[in-house]
Parts: sequence; structure tokens; C-alpha cells
Amino acid sequence: MPAPAPAPLDGVLLLCVDLQPPFLKAIPDSAAVVKRCAFAIEAAAGLGIRVAFTEQLPRKLGGTTPDLLALARGADVYAKSSFSVFGDDGITEALRSLDIEHLILCGIETPICIYQTALGAVDANLQVTVLSDAIGARRPADAEICLGGLVRAGIHVLPSETVFYALLHDAGHPFFKGFTQLVKKHA
Repeated sequence: MPAPAPAPLDGVLLLCVDLQPPFLKAIPDSAAVVKRCAFAIEAAAGLGIRVAFTEQLPRKLGGTTPDLLALARGADVYAKSSFSVFGDDGITEALRSLDIEHLILCGIETPICIYQTALGAVDANLQVTVLSDAIGARRPADAEICLGGLVRAGIHVLPSETVFYALLHDAGHPFFKGFTQLVKKHA
């Protein structure tokens, strides 16, 4: 008999920011970023966490990498021109309508869209966690400086396994076995 499905974590959203091929090509070791984002998406799905994507100017730059979209069938995809997700009133209202309390961020680019979105989320009275191993930047040194600033602003910056193990709480969680398989798959 299969384990019962976990109860959804209402109020939590994994937001995958601007994982579009033109941006990924500019990021050193983008394959690792995509792999860690895939891990985060699959872990979120297993825990019943809602997943959404943003795309920067998709008409001009194209959409999210299809492999990642396929991991979160039915996920909302928001087009934007602002760097912060919260610079777009339509997206802000859509997130508000979902009653999101905690935003988990992955994607690119750390010193621009991730940084501004994280600060915008704090301004919107949301808790924020940035998945430190599922983000990327053209200049990693710039990203490190920005991550330090986010920590000083009260934002959690943690590796994805740390975050998802914390959400599991216990090895008795119905998704624990599936999660450990994801850990091995994405090692």
C-alpha cells in the first residue's frame, strides 16, 4: 500500500525566477543551478508546496527551460519586465490572492532578480528563504555580497536540502523515503 500523500503546506510557495536559456547561458556552471532547481521543484511537489515560475520578457527572451516546467505541471508562470517580482502589480496581486506567507526562492540572477525579489517580499511582509545552492550569477563574487546583504535584512539563505529536511521534520514523514531518493538522484 503506498504511503498517504502529504498534506499541502498552505502559505508556502517555491518561486523559480527567470530560468530561461539566454540567462542560463551566461551563468557559470548553469547545469548545476538547473539540477538544484530541479531538486527543489521535485521536493516541493512531494511536500505539497505550490510551485510557480517567473520569466523576464518572455516574448523577447523565450520561456523557462522546458525540463523544469515539466517537473511542475500546472504551475503558474508569470511574465515580468521588472527585476523584482514585486515590481509587477499583477504578480503581486496574484501572490496575495494565494495567501502566501513564506516565499522560497531559486533561480537567477542572484544580484539582480533574486536580490530585489527577496527584499520586495520582505517589504510585502513575507518570510523569505533563498536556496543558496539553487541560484546563480554571472559574477559569483557579486552574488556573495548580495547574499550577505539579504542575510542582514533577515532573509534566510540556506542550502535546499537543509530547507526541505526542515520541512519534513521527521523520518516518519510520508514523503521521507521519496525525498531521500531525490537527494540521491540529484547528488
